[in-house]
Amino acid sequence: MPFRAPAAGDARKTVTVLFCDVVGSTPLGERLDPESVRKVMTRFFEEMHTVLARHGGTVEKYIGDAVVAFFGTPVLHEDDALRAVRAAAEMATALETLNAELEPAWGVSLRTRIGVNTGEVVVGTSANGGALIVSDAVNVAARLEQTAAPGEVLLGLETYALVRDAVKVDEGRSFSLKGKTEPVTGFRLLEVDPASGSPTRASPAFVGRASEFE
Repeated sequence: MPFRAPAAGDARKTVTVLFCDVVGSTPLGERLDPESVRKVMTRFFEEMHTVLARHGGTVEKYIGDAVVAFFGTPVLHEDDALRAVRAAAEMATALETLNAELEPAWGVSLRTRIGVNTGEVVVGTSANGGALIVSDAVNVAARLEQTAAPGEVLLGLETYALVRDAVKVDEGRSFSLKGKTEPVTGFRLLEVDPASGSPTRASPAFVGRASEFE
C-alpha cells in the first residue's frame, strides 16, 4: 500500500494496524478438497473476526489466508494500540480452541503469525466507494507479520512505545524489511498484563516557567 499525497476529503489519523496470516496454508489445498478448505478458512476468519471486534478492531479485508484489521478508524479510542495487542494475544488462544475443533473434523491444525504497527495513515475513499487507507505504517505491519516466526506476534517500535507498561517483550531485534532503506525494530510479544488499563504516562515537567511559578 504505497503512500500517496492526501486528496480533498482525505483525513489523517493515527491507527494501529494488525496483520494476521496463516502459516503453511498452501499444503491445505493438497490435503483437502476445495470445499473443505473453504470451510476451514471460513471458521478461521469467523473466530478471528470475533476476537478483533470484541477489542474494537475493524476488519479491513481478508487477503487469501490473511486478516487485516485497524484499530483507531472509523472509531478512535485512547488505547487503540493496547486493544490491538490484546487482540493479537487473544487470537492465539482462540486459535488453540479452534484447532481442537478442526483436528478431529478435518485432520488439520492451523498456525499463525502476526504483525502489529502504529502510525499515521491517510483515510480516503476508494473507487468503489469503500474506505481507502494508505500509509507506510501499513506496509511495516505487513512486513513484520511476514518476518515473524510461526506462533509469534511482532510489535513495531511505535506500538511498543504506547503499550510498554502493559506488556512483556523480548529485548527487540533489528530487521531489514523489504522496501525499507533503514532497519526496523520489532519486539516479540511475550505476555499482556490482563489487569492493565489504558497505558499511563507521567505528566511532562514544566520547562521555562520560572516566572509563572514565582
